[in-house]
Amino acid sequence: MTTEIYLDGNATTAVLPAAIAAAADAMGQRYGNPSSSHGTGLQAKVLLDQARACAIRLLGVGDGRLMFNSGATEGIQTAVLSALVALRERRERGEAIGSLLVYGATEHKAVPESLAHWNRLLGLNLTLQKLPVDQDGAHDLAQLRALAPQAALVCTMAANNETGVITDLAAIEAVLAETGTAAYWLVDCVQALGKLDLNLAATRIDYAPFSGHKLYAPKGVGMLYVRAGAPFTPLIMGGGQESGQRSGTENMAGIAALGVVLAALERGDTFRSHHQLASYRARLAESLRAALPGVVFNNPFDKSLPTTLNFSVPGLSSRELMDVFDAAQVRVSSGSACSAAKAAPSYVLDAMHAPLWRSAGAIRMSFGPLADEATINDACRRIERCGAALRASCLIPSERTAVPHDGLLQLGAEGACSWLVLDAASRSCIVIDPLPEMTERIESYVRCQNYQVRAIVSTRADADRGVLIDALGRHFDHHAVTDAYGWPAAAATIKLGARTLASVADGAACHYLLGVADGDTLAPHAVRFAFSARPAVDALRPLTCAQTLLCPTRDEHNQFCVGMAAPANAGAPSDMQLDSAALDAFLQAHPDAQLIDVREPYEFAATAAPGPGGRQALSVPLGRLAEHASDWLRGERAPLVFFCRSGNRSQKAAQLLRRLGHAQAYSLGGGLALAPLAKAA
Repeated sequence: MTTEIYLDGNATTAVLPAAIAAAADAMGQRYGNPSSSHGTGLQAKVLLDQARACAIRLLGVGDGRLMFNSGATEGIQTAVLSALVALRERRERGEAIGSLLVYGATEHKAVPESLAHWNRLLGLNLTLQKLPVDQDGAHDLAQLRALAPQAALVCTMAANNETGVITDLAAIEAVLAETGTAAYWLVDCVQALGKLDLNLAATRIDYAPFSGHKLYAPKGVGMLYVRAGAPFTPLIMGGGQESGQRSGTENMAGIAALGVVLAALERGDTFRSHHQLASYRARLAESLRAALPGVVFNNPFDKSLPTTLNFSVPGLSSRELMDVFDAAQVRVSSGSACSAAKAAPSYVLDAMHAPLWRSAGAIRMSFGPLADEATINDACRRIERCGAALRASCLIPSERTAVPHDGLLQLGAEGACSWLVLDAASRSCIVIDPLPEMTERIESYVRCQNYQVRAIVSTRADADRGVLIDALGRHFDHHAVTDAYGWPAAAATIKLGARTLASVADGAACHYLLGVADGDTLAPHAVRFAFSARPAVDALRPLTCAQTLLCPTRDEHNQFCVGMAAPANAGAPSDMQLDSAALDAFLQAHPDAQLIDVREPYEFAATAAPGPGGRQALSVPLGRLAEHASDWLRGERAPLVFFCRSGNRSQKAAQLLRRLGHAQAYSLGGGLALAPLAKAA
């Protein structure tokens, strides 16, 4: 089986084997309650005390508090509550407390959300104020100097989770000191643990939360530092555990595991040095530059953690980059919050004044201080494989002309569709209903394939084709005389290799028929596809046949195409989804079944292993589904099993074939994520 390479360490990490053993020991052998006074409880208490003592030494806690909790979010909540309760009490005593809750513009969302929540619940009605950062992610110290006298609480982070940018905490502390502000200071230290030297008691930091799962401990365990003398209000009251600071029976398995990680940090014999980690990052960056022309790094390496790269590639979305890396089993994350439909720009990169294409297309590649040379070498090889896959798919520039594609290609954006009719033999194509959003993609595709565009036609007379015409340059005949729809004047049909495209006028619209003509005549039985701005066109029925597929220019519901005589709706039959176990049995029972990979061509090309069950699969991305659906419906209708990464795209493909009357179309539920690929050849 192809080994996954996990490069999303800023999100979470695997658990250190020694930490797993410690957690198992705490659950299986030393399972007592540390609050119990008998021998079993005392054994558990020793674990608790040892882990705390190690943390106190490692973080330089001094006389401050160090309590265990569930993680950084709880720590942030506790710190914000403690500071705001103290501020309310001071204001009730008539003291001046300041009017601003200042937080860095690149803070994790847990900070401003907590500030807004407790500010509202406690009735303080203070003003939340972002502290700007510069293009390198450094806090605007001049602005902080201006805000500090009115600040009641200042929140910054030791290192940013998206970019790895390290905060100049000493400079911030100097500003707070010189302005004489009495504001409390919260520093999110989640990404700093194990990567930056910390001596908390030597600073004026009041609160510092930590999370174990960012450094090889389990999820659900963390710590909160509170400076000696800083106000404190427990978030959770009850049995008085953690010296009354955080009630609830301690998570001993998590604390035992975290204690092992902290002890390894203190010994210095387990994790890589800063120099080693920086060399790993440099090698990854070099591979990215070679594989992805024009790549831009969004974080200054000399001011960032050595374990983090944040980058964008011109012309590529974060979704496309995520998909190709995931296909190569290199796990990275988007630099922004994503939905399946559209990625939102990264608020961190927006705050750093990055242009929209960079903030919306950012990828974060991060690794932990346990990374080794073999993993980095393998990651570099796979990055280069991803670059080759993207070049072959015409998504990034290539010095070589790509192997020409043939057939029908759909390009969609926001529920609208463009269609390309491609002929590899003549290196020519026709564009139907070009979308403005797709201009760059179509132009890049045509140039990469070295096609000549024979015509650019629209189903509506008011369509704007000029932008694409200008972009295509020599790849389109700008002098051809056309009508209002872009159709060549005086041409009854357009020949494209063996295919023929005909136009059908219909009032204020125009429809197009594509098939194999008998001489100059495109008979109804020979029409494979019809293109229209309307989902159902009665005027086309006499000109087409039952096997003709109607390709709409609007496709809000991801139907791809509609049969002129298809069943009304096959719904979602209960037998359409196959899980991994059912797939193995299905393939044994149906040796003629065809596996169909509906991921994009670059995902298919980046995949280093056969398809599910060890079988070779046919690559049919959703944009080419209409072309292949026409063939499958006219053939013997062998079983078709569609799969993708998560199961979403393959389900749409299977539903289409079922709607069109193919009763043996199936989808691999959960996709490749739940059905690991077979061992690579």
